[in-house]
Amino acid sequence: MSSKTNKNETMPVKIIPLGGLEKIGMNITAIEYNETIVVVDCGISFPDDDMLGIDKVIPDVTYLVENKERVKGFVITHGHEDHIGALPLILPQLNVPIYATQLTMGLIEHKLEEAKILKKTRRKVVKHGGRINLGEISVEFIKTNHSIAGASALAIYTPAGVILHTGDFKIDYTPLFGEAIDLQRMAVLGKKGVLAVMSDSTNAMRPGFTPSEVKVAKTFDDLFQEHNNRRMIVATFASNVDRVQQIIQTASKYGRKVILQGRSMENVIDIAQKLEYVKVPDNTLISVDEMKRYPDEQLVFITTGSQGEAMAALTRMAEGYHKKVKIKPNDVVVFSSTPIPGNEKSVSKVINLLEESGANVVFQDTHVSGHACQEEIKLIYSLLKPKYAIPVHGEYRFLQAASKLVQSVGIAPENTFILKSGDVLSLTEEEGKVTGKVPAGEIMVDGLGVGDVGNIVLRDRQKLSEDGIIIVAMSLQKEGNQLVTGPDIISRGFIYVRESGELNNQMRTVAYEAVLKSQKKENCDWGKIKKEVRDELSEFLWKKIKRTPVILPIIMEI
Repeated sequence: MSSKTNKNETMPVKIIPLGGLEKIGMNITAIEYNETIVVVDCGISFPDDDMLGIDKVIPDVTYLVENKERVKGFVITHGHEDHIGALPLILPQLNVPIYATQLTMGLIEHKLEEAKILKKTRRKVVKHGGRINLGEISVEFIKTNHSIAGASALAIYTPAGVILHTGDFKIDYTPLFGEAIDLQRMAVLGKKGVLAVMSDSTNAMRPGFTPSEVKVAKTFDDLFQEHNNRRMIVATFASNVDRVQQIIQTASKYGRKVILQGRSMENVIDIAQKLEYVKVPDNTLISVDEMKRYPDEQLVFITTGSQGEAMAALTRMAEGYHKKVKIKPNDVVVFSSTPIPGNEKSVSKVINLLEESGANVVFQDTHVSGHACQEEIKLIYSLLKPKYAIPVHGEYRFLQAASKLVQSVGIAPENTFILKSGDVLSLTEEEGKVTGKVPAGEIMVDGLGVGDVGNIVLRDRQKLSEDGIIIVAMSLQKEGNQLVTGPDIISRGFIYVRESGELNNQMRTVAYEAVLKSQKKENCDWGKIKKEVRDELSEFLWKKIKRTPVILPIIMEI
């Protein structure tokens, strides 16, 4: 055996999460061994409430771009936005191949086509049980269950040992469609030896097992039977392909026509149909324009909006803005999802609007999670028997709960790591420790702008949203800076000028006196005049009404 091989065998494998730890979403992790880097997932997260105007958030991949000659590809666990959504924005900086199962790749290709980079991107579909070689690392795709078809765990083989990344998963022994999770393969890996497991922690605080989809199928059958004389509207995630298939089959059984609503719903199901993940009985699916040909009791809508999203189809129906579908008294609206943390208020608002319109809203037993609860997480670790445990996918409290779980099944506390984005965890059979830090964080996307909105801009937006803006417009002579016209006060989001004439006049007076005051000083220039106006007006408004709007003086030269 060569000395080079001996050296390689003693080198550590590095696990570098660039997202997916401090919050739900934006999942991305680099696995690095020697000169090879393989990236697991590349997702987005949705903006926090204080990220005004931001559409989505993507991970900072500075480290990957700086080492792009070593990055061999993206391996994707499944097709949810928090795992694939950032690819169209990251690939132009890091044009490496993508490896995924069939439906996941179909969803990725749709995104890349919209971004006009499909032809530039190398792609390979991998079947469950398949293994790909990427430099000094190879990756095996293992069948798991989740709320979207084609979900995979990844066995990542490195000279330092095997790392098993569960992806998002649950254990469903009786899935409605497809096969159950491949626990047998995981048991085999466990017997051979696993260095580390990176496990989904989303439901680590929930005891027991996640119920099977069979439970939801029974609920839907009962609902269709009970409300056989009413129009039904079912809201769920567009990506929950198995749930949509389930609703379509139940609708067909009871002689109903199905109408898909929402752009993402139509796109995902169209892709799933082409790839035969969704099979629609003949003459079941109709367009929204055809619904007038059928009585209400023969119709069921499957729509986006289960999270109360502002522009989703169900929200527009509830608010009365949908162009073609109006909520009617006695409509049955089924929420087939659980609100994502942070979305509770939005969902509650939509439910209230639906109830006000006379709809009967149902959400009991109409959803089961796609994530493993405590007993499932313990089972996976018991089968794999890793030396190290790295909980991923969740807020800190979820990761903390998961770390306690894995310790209960025999993982040593010193071998359980709760990481932060950017941490470099180095693992060998002998020891594991955080050995460094790489750049990591959130890049905000606003429209077509990527990263051009930072904390300063967000702070200004928050300021504007809280206290509004005052524009002080005036004209000065070119020579001598003498005031010619103004100052005029224009406000937006601060006061209603027509009903606050006295305050408006007082602000003009303060601004006028500030201009005169600044002109008496030596070396008077426009910058000093603007500062004087801003300071005097800000002090006046705080004393007068305890508000601090953004004050923007504008000077025109005459």
